[in-house]
Amino acid sequence: MNLLYSASGFAVGLLVGITGVGGGSLMTPLLVFLFGFKPAVAVGTDLLYAAITKSAGVFVHHGKHKSVDWKIVCFLSMGSLPFAGMTLYVLKNLMAVDKDITGMITFTLGVALLLTASALMVRSVLLHRAAKLQLDDTVSDADNSGRFSPRWEKVATVLTGAVLGILVTLSSVGAGALGTVALLFLYPRMSTLKVVGTDLAHAIPLTAVAGLGHLSLGNFDLELLGSLLLGSVPGIWVGSHFSAKIPEYFLRPALATLLMVIGVKFVMV
Repeated sequence: MNLLYSASGFAVGLLVGITGVGGGSLMTPLLVFLFGFKPAVAVGTDLLYAAITKSAGVFVHHGKHKSVDWKIVCFLSMGSLPFAGMTLYVLKNLMAVDKDITGMITFTLGVALLLTASALMVRSVLLHRAAKLQLDDTVSDADNSGRFSPRWEKVATVLTGAVLGILVTLSSVGAGALGTVALLFLYPRMSTLKVVGTDLAHAIPLTAVAGLGHLSLGNFDLELLGSLLLGSVPGIWVGSHFSAKIPEYFLRPALATLLMVIGVKFVMV
């Protein structure tokens, strides 16, 4: 175990506990810039890390709160898992012909960070509108009243999953903040708790498939994964207790600005 990696895991876990932002948008840039890992290795390791840590969250949401809409999870997975597999296939073939995939992963990571930063800025607005709709309308929770007609609602959900599948596989970023914002847009009357639980449940198979795919490509560091888990679990626990004491109107824009700066740096590399 590496104590520096564990300390970084604790710091990222602390921020995740306070802000609710997915670890991938914070962890992967940290591994690349601070510790000098290749982007592909940072992405692959972070995907498996995410699959493990998010699993515990789903047990809470499904077992205790019953806040996972498995129908929506299935439609998202119908888009994300096949496209994750196709993305991995493309990466494997690029490696087979000795083409450098670092540039493509770095650029995609930058784009994903810029999208995540934008999502953080609009997430609060969407949450406020969703809460207002839930108060104004008498809609059954099982219906969730999607933005589109039932037919196009399914198509839009599958397409959203496809986009997430590509982004997450290439960058390990997007399963959290982007997934939440997409669900808030597609299902504006869905309760916030169910949005979080559903997004979390979808992120597990997606990050697991993408992570195992990167593992088969050699984009993985076992010592790094163990050290990050050792530090991040207590970090998330501590951060969740501080979350109510730190003003969100200050912390969220600051974090979004940081992610935007990092994203621009990745895109310009």
